[in-house]
Amino acid sequence: MRLIEEIDARWLGPEWGIGDTASVAEGTHALLHLLQGGLYTFYEDDAAHPRFRRIVSPTRKFTGDNADAIYFDTAIDPARAYRVRGETAGAVYVSLTIESGAQEGRFGSRTAGVINDTDFDVDRDGCFEIYFGGPRRERNWIALPADAARITTRHYFEEETAAAANPAKLIRLEIDVLGDPPPPPPPPHDEGVAAGIERVANFLRTRTLDMGPPGSREQPSFVSVTPNQFPPPVKPGDFALAAADAAYSMAPFVLGPDEALVIDARWPRCRCANVSLWNRHMQTFDYAYRHASLNRRQTVADADGRFRMVIAHSDPGVPNWLDTEGRAFGMVFWRFMLPEGEIETPRARVVKMADL
Repeated sequence: MRLIEEIDARWLGPEWGIGDTASVAEGTHALLHLLQGGLYTFYEDDAAHPRFRRIVSPTRKFTGDNADAIYFDTAIDPARAYRVRGETAGAVYVSLTIESGAQEGRFGSRTAGVINDTDFDVDRDGCFEIYFGGPRRERNWIALPADAARITTRHYFEEETAAAANPAKLIRLEIDVLGDPPPPPPPPHDEGVAAGIERVANFLRTRTLDMGPPGSREQPSFVSVTPNQFPPPVKPGDFALAAADAAYSMAPFVLGPDEALVIDARWPRCRCANVSLWNRHMQTFDYAYRHASLNRRQTVADADGRFRMVIAHSDPGVPNWLDTEGRAFGMVFWRFMLPEGEIETPRARVVKMADL
């Protein structure tokens, strides 16, 4: 409780540049989503008895969620070996990454390995089997470094509606510990419950207070601090919780009540791509009931993949509108999975709504 009180006083206060009622409400909403995420994904973490849990959903958003992707993760122990069996479930891109430094609920320090569906075998039914750790294998295997803590899975879709909001979109994923089976976990006991609470506290702290106030830390090269101006899309390297085989570009938008942001862009050759609107806490806007993101299939574009997108407070009556929900400030985040060749940098300009 003391941690939540500190987060409320600092992370949702002037120290983080938050003072108006709407921003406090938005931040409190984000904090409750983080609390839900910590309880759901980390409270009962057990690398000896791993289980994939869906990380984010339309009602549990944090750390840059995505309308077109479904993510799962589980705790692992680098001293053990594991087998993951799953299915692509119609996804156009599937990958599994190893997150390091994320022990005991903490935010990861780096992405320590990635294997995508170009690197592992998928049968005609979309099923696959991948090994983590243990003796080296020629195919369908990835080593576990000494600081490995979690496996994160990504299933990306390009469909007319948001895959992450589709309750019928089910993905089978199983993970088994190889070697001698561990004994069953004990029933709840004082030490175990305390450890679970500490993991949830670490989850909250490292995603709020430990991040530091805006402007206090260096941003990765794919992040712009200049409103309405995008940096060239680049791959993130081993940046924690990023897909190392994707390219990203992000910039804040700032719009007056009578303004819109017009973006000229081109979808590159890649496995899949999308653009999402986030709030300052890296939560997507409402993609279940509003236009908060676009993938290539949803976009009206020419034969060369070029299109014009409009971010506005109300429907301007043109294709490719993204809804700000009336917010003057937010983030625009581009993802390009397995890109080929150069990616054109999206170009944006602010116009008056009347001029659209």
